[in-house]
Amino acid sequence: MRVMGLMSGTSADGVDAVLAEFEGPPARPRWRILASAAHPYTPDLRQRLIQAGQGEPLEASAWLELAEAVTEVQAEAALRCDPRGQAQLVGCHGQTVWHRPPAPERRGASWQLLLGPLLAQRLSRPVIYDFRAADLALGGQGAPLVPATDAALLGRVGGWRALLNLGGIANLTLLPPASGPDRLAAVRGWDCGPANTLLDLACQRFSEGQRSFDADGAWAATGQVVEPLIERWLNEPYFQQAPPKSTGRELFGAADLERRLRDLTALLPAHSPADALAHLTALSAAAVAMDLRRGPLPVELLVSGGGARNATLMGELRRRCRGMRVRPLAELGIADDQREALAFALLAWWNLRRHPGSLPSVTGAPRAAVLGVRAEPTG
Repeated sequence: MRVMGLMSGTSADGVDAVLAEFEGPPARPRWRILASAAHPYTPDLRQRLIQAGQGEPLEASAWLELAEAVTEVQAEAALRCDPRGQAQLVGCHGQTVWHRPPAPERRGASWQLLLGPLLAQRLSRPVIYDFRAADLALGGQGAPLVPATDAALLGRVGGWRALLNLGGIANLTLLPPASGPDRLAAVRGWDCGPANTLLDLACQRFSEGQRSFDADGAWAATGQVVEPLIERWLNEPYFQQAPPKSTGRELFGAADLERRLRDLTALLPAHSPADALAHLTALSAAAVAMDLRRGPLPVELLVSGGGARNATLMGELRRRCRGMRVRPLAELGIADDQREALAFALLAWWNLRRHPGSLPSVTGAPRAAVLGVRAEPTG
């Protein structure tokens, strides 16, 4: 079956689309990528989404217009990827604007902005969306959801295998080895902390809006890092929290950036923008490295997402993750901007097959659930 997957992540820079084909058993399907495309948000739409994700109050009419705009970009990405309309089904994550992890006193909640029926109508295809809701209703984190698809799509190796996505947030998957005493262990996964959220906000601030990100990490590469500050940041509650855990701009956003810049100013009053970017880059890598040291050490770390194209961030990862091979996931045939869109294509196919898409070992829910809500085109 041919399925379209659409993903727009925490970085809010646009939509990644993948057209994939799945067949065979749901738990280990045979699959191939047929086409992929990326469609950026306009600078204005991106800024509105980021501001909304930081909690800026909006009138109901503005929320509606924002949802319509996001849905139209999702549709354009799908049409760009699949102009002949080969997809029989579409899986769309939508744009996260707020994520509240569960706490002892309340269930978690998460909002992925999308008008699912409108997207189904625009594409004349059934659309599966709202993937987090079922797991959240069971008391789970609702995220990350990609570890389950990683386990189905990628083979195991002789030791533990780690997959890292460096989008707005850094999230990990740990796949057990193919043999040995850990072969029956559960798949693990969680959000480590910020990857590009703070870096992108800092670039926009320091460049007065001229740069939306630090291309190749070139700016950060000229800065200096004071390691004790990184160690101090790693002692914060989220970094010390054991999985399952998930996060987003609500925690690692504009207010958090301001606090970290104040910390840096107190330590280095004459610091440069490059020094600030260097510290934020180091923090992203250090949080991942610390999490990996807490469990069985993987033999390799496969990296995807926009951060995989940041040479300075990748260098920090290699330096801090000694003892494992760090390489791009693209070497296995899944490009940086394809992994998560491919995941939501598979999750949509699983919904059709009534195959559970969540992992209790990842989200903390008491049981697995079939994920997603189906919208049909009319007429």
